[in-house]
Amino acid sequence: MKLSVRILLVLMCAALVLSMPFVLSAPYMLGEAQWMLMEEMDGDEGALLGWLIPSAYAEDDNVVVEESEYSLPIDFTPGCAPDPNGFTEAGYEDESIRVQMETREENGVIWRIAWVEIASPTQLRTAIAGKKLTSKTTARVAAMAEKNNAIVAINGDNFVDNPSATSFEYRMGQKLRNKSNKLRDILIIDEKGDFHTFIRSQGLDEFLDGEHTIVNAFTFGPALVKEGELLTTDPEYKYNPNGKEPRAAIGQLGKLSYVMVIAEGRGESVGVTHQGLADFMYSLGCMEAYNLDGGGSAAMVYNGEYYNDLSSSERSLSDMIYFASAVPGDE
Repeated sequence: MKLSVRILLVLMCAALVLSMPFVLSAPYMLGEAQWMLMEEMDGDEGALLGWLIPSAYAEDDNVVVEESEYSLPIDFTPGCAPDPNGFTEAGYEDESIRVQMETREENGVIWRIAWVEIASPTQLRTAIAGKKLTSKTTARVAAMAEKNNAIVAINGDNFVDNPSATSFEYRMGQKLRNKSNKLRDILIIDEKGDFHTFIRSQGLDEFLDGEHTIVNAFTFGPALVKEGELLTTDPEYKYNPNGKEPRAAIGQLGKLSYVMVIAEGRGESVGVTHQGLADFMYSLGCMEAYNLDGGGSAAMVYNGEYYNDLSSSERSLSDMIYFASAVPGDE
């Protein structure tokens, strides 16, 4: 064995031991880190690294990478129909997407978690209940998920409840409203699938003057994690910030790597405050994280079924966020 390989092994073993607490809390981080390191190596060193640090996903050679032949149109057409054989209780996988489902119980809170990696940013999609953005139509998340071939979905910000002219809302590249909001935080998802959070519109004008394309944007919040930093949530923010409620959030872990979370409440699970949700999203390794509509709106659907307990009545909503396959089915 070459001396350089021996040195690499020692360094990698040390790094692996030190990183295990973070890997266990966010398993998708391991897969991304392994892929990045292997891209910089070749031959025996790359193979050795693959043996030393096995993939955090399924035990096969299908790795979802940023460059991909798979993509979907930026509009309201459904995603490709998923392969029924790709589903298990633990997750879904095909050539374009990997989903890992998880349930945790910590300090009286039941957390429903969906870890997602996609091949193309177009697989992170939104859907609306009506035929037009201006429609007041609402529907249950499960119904919207079925209609749009969602592998996993979560509620959006229910923009029909926020008709203010000062909100900022885009869906699949279409503008509903684009006014800054000094009272609410804004989340923008760009053409690369990257998240950008704006605290009461701070920095929004500079972003709009840049070269990014807005694909989806939401006005709800608060922002929970920004640029890798845990935020201290405003105790005066709307949506009962200090109450222990059912909550929904979405976060970005890295390139084309995301997590969707529901904190159950009003039943066996005690629910969380805004700050409790922020702390949890940060613990998962989010670089950006954002609170979505909660309470009776907090719903996650996986493989056509609700993944969280909806013992309290579920609300019909205007919109949802979902991930779809980009693998065309048989004609």
